[in-house]
Amino acid sequence: MKLQGKSAIVTGAASGIGKAIALTFAREGASVAIADLNLNAANETAAEIQATGKKALGVAMDVANEESVNAGVAAVVAAFGGVDILVSNAGIQIVHPIEEFSYAEWKKMLAIHVDGAFLTTRACLQHMYKSGRGGSVIYMGSVHSKEASVLKAPYVTAKHGLIGLSKVVAKEGAKHGVRSNVICPGFVRTPLVDKQIPEQAKALGISEADVIKNVMLKETVDGEFTTVEDVAETALFFASFPSNALTGQSLIVSHGWFME
Repeated sequence: MKLQGKSAIVTGAASGIGKAIALTFAREGASVAIADLNLNAANETAAEIQATGKKALGVAMDVANEESVNAGVAAVVAAFGGVDILVSNAGIQIVHPIEEFSYAEWKKMLAIHVDGAFLTTRACLQHMYKSGRGGSVIYMGSVHSKEASVLKAPYVTAKHGLIGLSKVVAKEGAKHGVRSNVICPGFVRTPLVDKQIPEQAKALGISEADVIKNVMLKETVDGEFTTVEDVAETALFFASFPSNALTGQSLIVSHGWFME
C-alpha cells in the first residue's frame, strides 16, 4: 500500500472529489481525517472508511476560520500522531458577470479557496516540519488555474492564486522534505458542478444540455467529464511520490480541455 503509515487531512471530504480522495488514501493505508463544514457528513464518510478496517476521523472545520482550522489540525495530530499529507480541497462556486458580483460574494469565494488554503497549509506545515518526516501538500486547483471562463471572476482568481502559493510552499518546504503540487481538473460531475448547470444556463440564456455540451465539455478531446476517481488517483500520485523531484508543479486532468 502506497500510503501505509501516513496520516492525511482532506478538506471538503464529506462528498465529491474530497470524499473520493479520502477513500483512495484509506485504501492505500493512510489514516484519514475527513475535514468538513458538515460534521455529520464527515462522520458518515469516516464511518464508511472505518467499516473497511481502516483508520478515519471526522473533523468539523471551517477552512476560512483561523481558530476552526487550528483546532481541527490539532485534533488530527492528537488522534494520528502527526500529519503527513494535506489535501486542500474545500471549495464553493458562485457565478455572476463581474458587474453583478457583490463584494461580499467575492470575499466569500477568496476566503474559502485562498484563505482556506493558506490557513490549512500553515497549520499543517508546523507539524510536518517538526516531525522530520517531510510531507506532501496538495491543492485542488482547476483548469481555471490556467485560463479563464466568463462568470467566474473570483473562482478563476483564486485558482490562479493557488499555483503561486504552491510554488512558495515548494521552495520553503524543500529543506524539510515537504513537497507541494496542484491538481487542475476539468469539469467533474459533482454536486458543485450540477448546481452550476442551471445557473449558467440562465445566465447565458441557453439550455442546460447546451451548457454541458458547448460550455463545459466543448474543449475536451472526447466530450467526457473528468471523474472523481481520475482526480483521486492524481492525488495519490502526488501524495506517494518518493522525492522532492516532483514539487512546485501543476497537473491538468481534463480530457485534454487545456493542454500545456
